[in-house]
Amino acid sequence: MQRIRGGLIFLTFIFAALSSWAQEQSKEQARQYFEMASEIMAGTKAIDDARELMVIAANYDTTNLKANTDAGIMHLRTIQKEQSVKYLMRVFRQNPNFRFDLEFQIASGYHFGLYFDKAIDFYTRYKTKLDRNPNYKGKDRVDAKEVVKRLEECATGKELLANPKPFSITNLGPEINSEFDDYAPVVNAAESELIFTTRRRDGNLNENVGEDNKPFEDIFVSKKEGGNWQPAKNIGPVVNTRFNDSNIALSPNGNILFLYKDGVGDGDIFSSTKQPDSTWAKPVAFPGSINSSFYESSISITKDESTIYFASERPGGLGGIDIYSCTKDKKGGWTLVKNLGPMINTEYDEDAPFIDYDGKTLYFSSRGRKGMGGFDIFKTTLIDLEKKEWTEPENVGYPINTPDDDVFIVGTGTPNRFYFSSARADGYGYSDIYLISDLKKEPEVAKNPEKKGIQPIRFIVEVVDATTKEPIDAVAKMRGKDNTIIGSASLGTGSYEFGVMSTVPKEYVVSVELEGYIFENLKVNLGRATEESQTITRRVLLRKVAVGEISALRHVFFDFGKATLQEASSEELNMMVTMMKQNQSMQVEIGGHTDDVGSDTFNKKLSQQRADAVKNYLTSNGIGGRRIKSIGYGEEKPLVSNDDESGGREINRRVEFKILAK
Repeated sequence: MQRIRGGLIFLTFIFAALSSWAQEQSKEQARQYFEMASEIMAGTKAIDDARELMVIAANYDTTNLKANTDAGIMHLRTIQKEQSVKYLMRVFRQNPNFRFDLEFQIASGYHFGLYFDKAIDFYTRYKTKLDRNPNYKGKDRVDAKEVVKRLEECATGKELLANPKPFSITNLGPEINSEFDDYAPVVNAAESELIFTTRRRDGNLNENVGEDNKPFEDIFVSKKEGGNWQPAKNIGPVVNTRFNDSNIALSPNGNILFLYKDGVGDGDIFSSTKQPDSTWAKPVAFPGSINSSFYESSISITKDESTIYFASERPGGLGGIDIYSCTKDKKGGWTLVKNLGPMINTEYDEDAPFIDYDGKTLYFSSRGRKGMGGFDIFKTTLIDLEKKEWTEPENVGYPINTPDDDVFIVGTGTPNRFYFSSARADGYGYSDIYLISDLKKEPEVAKNPEKKGIQPIRFIVEVVDATTKEPIDAVAKMRGKDNTIIGSASLGTGSYEFGVMSTVPKEYVVSVELEGYIFENLKVNLGRATEESQTITRRVLLRKVAVGEISALRHVFFDFGKATLQEASSEELNMMVTMMKQNQSMQVEIGGHTDDVGSDTFNKKLSQQRADAVKNYLTSNGIGGRRIKSIGYGEEKPLVSNDDESGGREINRRVEFKILAK
């Protein structure tokens, strides 16, 4: 295994270097990279290494249908799933019958990218193909039941996207997350300790890797100091072994850590107790009433430690993984196990239960309920303790849930404050750990507009090509400064309507991005919603990626007089990361600029440090350093006069990027 990993690192070095050069069409180059990618997949399951090579092959020869198909499918199976459409549509335009389920795979890419109408179109096309070919039994056939389920998910996605919940979703940053999988966060009630599972290389106790060329799972821990999470460290060899080790729960007082370990049956649940010196004792397996010869994957314990909720694939359930409860008997043993029944469980998987500190509210993830796709998070409330009756589970909504897997939600001692893991566009790689914060609700009059006659402000965004002025489909989002997500609905190609219900004036940010174009982030100031209808239209011109284009990073912020990036900068910088990953040959110059306040020397140094900070952010998120040049211009290139603050100096203090090669 060690030998294979060394070979793949060498190949990774090759394509990382070549991908920074401008790629022209070359069938021979495409063939060579295709063969390297295919060889990796034939000998290992290192799909990440193979995907990068296959993407290069596809871009070297856009007419190579096999390379472009594989590049798209590999994206769907790993990260940046929405980028699969780029490659699969190349195939569809040339030969729509190249693969039987091609329309289904294209629909999946649109689905992950939140293009629900386009996804519905291609899912429907595939279903029509199925109906016309009922006897087709090839490996690339997707069953009609799955197609119907995906269509339902898209319909739910449109509904949830148009009615977002008032939650802020914040990535915990590089102190916690890595380019690899980071998931299953658990915290104590005081929120002073965070424990999670990761497959990162740095700090992993295992020298070798799994068959997918990633390290085995290890458990890491972070302490909170001064209100900030400190860089996570390996929890140590008593808990971690040479194989996969994953945490799954932490008691509210932080003294009992629950673990999942495979190799015992199909996977069992263990517990470890914190010692007086804050180290962890050797994990001990739970009794047979909870652990079986089948798969047990997750667990949660009530605050009084009298009831456990856990997930198991044991026979007798409703299908797939089900959620069970277990209470202590009179002797204090865990013996009374009960399936939570059809009110909670479905024929699909239900997993990752978390019982909140009130002992009544249960959160869990489900593939089988009304969701947007993958695992969605739901919540239910215990009605009758004796009868074990629960309310109908409610989807916690967007922006918590997405079309990808959203799972492992855990609460804190603060109501409506949670942690969970999710794969998102603003992440560092695969699944990351996020904080969910409850936002301040709008005034009561805004929540009941019909009662008071308040009409939502219809804010319409029209996205057009800057050159042709023709409408283009893009991803358009709108949020408040407090991270409130505003619901949207498509009005047709390039036209999006947002409904704003605030009864006080507010500032919003509209972000628009589309592959092949330079993203835009715009500030919008809206007045208050009143009894009279209001419609405001804003046209957004997107410029195509082209050498020489310059764009300001308007929402990249630094501490005063310093080069420390503020947390609010991550959204726009992540959009730049996405753009550069979509355009693998792109090279940019990051330019730092200041106003004329202060000495020339100080301004020059500060602008260079800020340009370097942006470059470091991009490289830490997977963009090769050779593709980025950082320059500090100081006060040399003002856009306007420095005579006043709001109309001059504020505008001149900026960071820009210039496209050097595409």
